[in-house]
Amino acid sequence: MTPSTTSPAAAAMSSSRWNPFSDRHDQRSSSDPVDGNTIDLVELWRSVAKRKWSILGLVLAVGLLAVALVLSMTPVYRATAVVMFESGKSQVVSIQDVYAGASGNREYLATQLEIVRSREVALKTVQALKLWDHPEFDPRTAQPGPLAALTSAVTQALGMEEPAAEAAWTPERLTAAVVAPFQASVSVELLRNSQIAKVSFESSDPALAARAANQLAQVFIENDLNARYEMTRQATNWLQERVTDLKDKVLQSERALQAFRERSGIISTQGLAQSGSSSQLEGLTTRLIDARLRRTDAETAYSQIRSAARGADLSEIPAVLRAPGVAEAKRNVLEAERKFSETSQRYGFEHPRHVAAKAELEASKASLKSQLDTTVASIKREFEAAQSVEREIERTLGQARSSVQTLNRAEFELGVLQREVESNREMYNMFMTRAKETNSTSDLQSPIARVVDPALTPERPVKPRKGLVVLVAMLLALMVGVAATLLIDQLDKTIKTTDDVERKLQVPLLTTLPLLNKADARRAASARLFTDQPNSVFAEAVRTARSGVLLSALDEPHRTLVITSSLPGEGKSTFAINLALSHAQTQNTLLIDADMRRPSVAKSLDLTPTALGLSNFVAGNKPLADCVQRIEGTRLSVMPSGPLPPNPLELISSSRFRERLAELGQQFDMIIIDSPPVELVSDALMLCSVATGVIYVSKAMDTSTPMVLKGLERVRRADGHVLGLVLNHFDFQRASRYHGDYSGYGKYGYGKKGYGSAYGEAYSSKAA
Repeated sequence: MTPSTTSPAAAAMSSSRWNPFSDRHDQRSSSDPVDGNTIDLVELWRSVAKRKWSILGLVLAVGLLAVALVLSMTPVYRATAVVMFESGKSQVVSIQDVYAGASGNREYLATQLEIVRSREVALKTVQALKLWDHPEFDPRTAQPGPLAALTSAVTQALGMEEPAAEAAWTPERLTAAVVAPFQASVSVELLRNSQIAKVSFESSDPALAARAANQLAQVFIENDLNARYEMTRQATNWLQERVTDLKDKVLQSERALQAFRERSGIISTQGLAQSGSSSQLEGLTTRLIDARLRRTDAETAYSQIRSAARGADLSEIPAVLRAPGVAEAKRNVLEAERKFSETSQRYGFEHPRHVAAKAELEASKASLKSQLDTTVASIKREFEAAQSVEREIERTLGQARSSVQTLNRAEFELGVLQREVESNREMYNMFMTRAKETNSTSDLQSPIARVVDPALTPERPVKPRKGLVVLVAMLLALMVGVAATLLIDQLDKTIKTTDDVERKLQVPLLTTLPLLNKADARRAASARLFTDQPNSVFAEAVRTARSGVLLSALDEPHRTLVITSSLPGEGKSTFAINLALSHAQTQNTLLIDADMRRPSVAKSLDLTPTALGLSNFVAGNKPLADCVQRIEGTRLSVMPSGPLPPNPLELISSSRFRERLAELGQQFDMIIIDSPPVELVSDALMLCSVATGVIYVSKAMDTSTPMVLKGLERVRRADGHVLGLVLNHFDFQRASRYHGDYSGYGKYGYGKKGYGSAYGEAYSSKAA
C-alpha cells in the first residue's frame, strides 16, 4: 500500500466517522436510559438462578436442622374448660350498695378474665393440685443453665461466692416457685359477643392439663364466693357499728331540739312568718312610705316659700295659692282694685265713693296679707309635723324589724335542729334496713360463673407444629439465601456480563474474549492463539474486534491503536498481540511494546529479551530495521520496548516520540501500541493523545465498574478516542448456566474446534 502521513486533521476526521458499535451504543442509550433506581427483575432472577444450588443447599440444611430440632422437642398438650359468667345473680333483696353486683358489660368480663389469670387464683390452684410433686413443675429437680452454672463455678473458684447450702423446701417455698411457671401455662380467651370464656392449660402431661384447667375454673368460682361472703360479713359488722352510733346521734339531736323549744318558748313553728310582729312590720312600712310622701310634699312647698325673694308676691307660689283663704282674698283684692279704678275715672279724689273704694282696696290687701301669713305659717307647721311623724314611724319600724329578726334567727336555728333530727333519723332507718338486708343475704350467695364444658384429656399435642416449623424454617432459609444472593450481587461492582459494558460503562463492546483453559492461558500459548487455533472462540472474538476497528473508520488508511486497561493482569498484552496478528493477515502491521515498566510482548512471542526496540528508535541511535523484528509467516512486525529508560514518561511525552511515530505511520498501515495500565502510570494517557483510537481491555468478574469508568474518563480527558471495550476472561459456560444468553455456544459446540466445524458437526449428526 502507498504510504501516507496521518495528520491531526485526518485523525480528528477518523474519530468523528461512523462507528457501527458507537451508533448501536447511542441508539441503545437513547431508547434504554440507564436508571440506577430501576429494578431489573430479570437481573434479580439471574442473580438467584446463579446461586440456586447454594440456596437450595442452605434450605435443605436448615430444613434438616429444623426436623432434628422439632423431633427433640417435648410435645405440649392443651386442655380447655368452658366457663360462662353469670350476668345476673338471684338475690332475695337488693344489696347493690354493699358490693358491686355482676353486669354483662365488656369491662366487667375483662375484669373477671384478669382475676382468672391472677396470682391468688393460681396460688390456690397450685396448692390444690400440689403441682410441686409433678416432674414438670418440681423446682427441686431443676438444674441451672450452663451459663449460670459456669458463672457460679468461676465465682466459687475465685472465692467471690460461698457454695450455696442446700435450702429446705417448705410448702410455701414450693408453691411460690411453681406459681410463675403455672401462670405461664395458663391462657384465658373470651369468645366474641358472649359471656363464655375458654380457660386453657398447657402441659406435657395430657391428664395434668385437663385436671389443671378444671381445677383453675373451680378455684376461680369458689374464690369469688369466699370473697363475696367475706365482704358481706365485713359489711354486716360495719353496719351494726354504724347503726349503734346513728341511734345515739338521733337521741342527742332530738334532745337538743326539745331544749331549744323550751328556751325560746316556741310551742308551734307553723305560721311563724305570719305572726303579729310580721304584720306590724308590714303596716309600719306602709305608713312610713305615706309619711315620707307627705313630708316630701310639705318640704317642697316650704322650700318654695323660703326660696322666694324678699318682698316677692307669695300669692304666686302654687302651694300658697292652693289655700282656700288666700284664693278668696286674692279675688277680693282684684275686685277692690277694679272698683277703685272705676271710681277714680268717674269721680274725684274727694268723692265719697272714691274714698270708700280706696278704703275697701286697702282692707282687701290687708286681708290678703293676713291670709298669706297664716298660710305660710301653716305650711311650715305642716312640714315640721310631717318630719316628726316620719321620724317616729322610722323609730317604731326599727323596733319592729329588730323583733322580727330575732324571731327569724330563732326560726332558722329551729329549722337547723329539725333538719338534723330528720337527717339522723333517715340515716338511722337506712342503715337499719341495710343491716337487716345484709343479715338476710349473708347465707345466700349465687356463684359468679359456672363450668359449661369441663376440660377433657387431650389426645393430640398442640405444640410443636412440626410441619409448620419445618416449613417456616425452610422459607426463612430461602428468603435469607435469596437476600444474601441479591446483596452479594449488589455489592459486586465488577463487570459480569456483556450488557454491563454498555449499560454501566456507556461505551461500545468490541468483543468478548473467552476464559481460556490452563494450557491455553500460558503466556506463550495465548500470545499466538489466533494463529495456532484459527477456528477457536478466541480467534473469532479477535476477528470481531478487528472488524469493529476497520468499520470504525473506513476512509482512514493508516491508524494507530493504543491497547490499555485499568490494572495489570487483565490480558491487554495478549489481546494486543492477537489483534496485531489478525490485522497482519490483510495489512502491514506494527506491534509496539510501549509498556516500559513491565514489557511482556517480546517474552510472549519468544523474541530476544535484549533486542533493540522502542527506546533505541526514539533516541535515534539505531535505525528502524534494527529495532523491528518480523514474525515469520505473517505481515506483522514487532518493536519491543528495548532497554528500559530511567523515566519512560519523558520519552513518550517528547516531541521526538511523536516524530518517530509519524515516520512509522508512513511505513505501516496499522500500528498497535501495548501501553501500561491507566490507573498506575500516566504513560497510557500520553499515548492516547497521539493515537487515532483507544481500545480498553477489562477483565470480567474482576475489575470494578467505578475503576473502569474512572480510567475511561481519564482517557477522554487526555483527548483519547475510545473505540470500544474488550471484555476479557469471560466464562461462556457459566454465563450460559446463569443467564441463558450464551446457550448457543455450548449447544452447537462453539468451543475449541471453532464455529464452522462445530456447526457442521452438530447438524450432520442430527441429520444422520
